[in-house]
Amino acid sequence: MVKKTLLLIVSHALVAALAFGAGIYALPILTAPPAPAQAEVTALAAQAQFTGQFRRDLTDSDALHWGEGTVAVSRSAVSLQGRIAPGPDYKLYLAPEFVQTEADFLRLKAKMLRVGDVKTFENFIVPMPASADPAAYNTVIVWCESFGQFITAARYR
Repeated sequence: MVKKTLLLIVSHALVAALAFGAGIYALPILTAPPAPAQAEVTALAAQAQFTGQFRRDLTDSDALHWGEGTVAVSRSAVSLQGRIAPGPDYKLYLAPEFVQTEADFLRLKAKMLRVGDVKTFENFIVPMPASADPAAYNTVIVWCESFGQFITAARYR
């Protein structure tokens, strides 16, 4: 009887943990606002001072943490024509050096500019702070604040 009760407790706890993990992964997808219109992203890209590429083959990118597409950086916004892996609490940073690992991100974080929140996973537009000078940096990074996870980066100059 004790073994059966223990087995039930363990199996139910395992199912609950798996459901919780699936919920954490799915919630950002379910609550994400609609992606910006392709015309809006294309118009911003045409005005960009700089462009770069998110690639899936970066050192700390993996099957759950990746980005692909063209990033456009201007005085008014950073935009992506492409996709990033869905996840919670994504932030966009500008960095003075190219970063492709969590360790490098943490080492340089004090020198970076946090631009804003990334709320969509297919195409995005993140407004640039008025005081920001994108020419003072050379890399755009997507970082998950909740889990301290590197997602992707692109050198734009």
